[in-house]
Amino acid sequence: MNCLVVDDDEFSRTIVKQFIERTPNLKLIAECEDAIEVFGILQKNQIDIAFLDVEMPEMSGIDLVKALKNLPQVVLITSRAKYAVEAFEHSVTDYLVKPVKYVRFLKAVEKARNNLNSKQISTEETDENKDYVFIKSDSKIVRLHLDEIHFVEALSDYVVLNTHQRKHIMHGTMKSMVQKLGEQFIRVHRSFIVNKNKIETIEDTKVVMPTKIIPIGASYKNKFLEQLNFLA
Repeated sequence: MNCLVVDDDEFSRTIVKQFIERTPNLKLIAECEDAIEVFGILQKNQIDIAFLDVEMPEMSGIDLVKALKNLPQVVLITSRAKYAVEAFEHSVTDYLVKPVKYVRFLKAVEKARNNLNSKQISTEETDENKDYVFIKSDSKIVRLHLDEIHFVEALSDYVVLNTHQRKHIMHGTMKSMVQKLGEQFIRVHRSFIVNKNKIETIEDTKVVMPTKIIPIGASYKNKFLEQLNFLA
């Protein structure tokens, strides 16, 4: 991950730079001693994490966060913990208090890495042309076409993706499955999501699928029917 260090104190910058050098997969792209320089650096470089001092002349780290529209992951660093509440109001990744310890620095980096990974996954999952998903099954990552999935069933802290030939059990929630699988899939019950392309018939309080009859929950029925393509 590409890093930027911004601090008007040279000693503090040196500490953070040393931490970056010690940490695998981190690369220092630039350093500067005031917030004004940051605008030009961000225009010319892809920055993943910016380590910003809060208290700097002319423009503080928090002022910089407010001014930027497309923020990298921001880790604010200061000698005063009183700024923490305001910092998190602006959705910074983490907040470190000087003197910064390496263990605490690593924790902030891990938060940033997780945020970046989540963002990438979210972007891939919202691709309008997506007709498949990747799942982990039997210690392998398997590509599964959406049309292969007939329905999804809740199983405690897991979900079961049911295809015509087999079941894929994975950790997750029904809410996250609805979001990840897209409009082709409709939740019809607290414990069931169906692929509307696989529905054979609907009979009052149940949906008949090729391999299972699934109940329709009372609280889901109206929304379920609204999402079907009825021919008037």
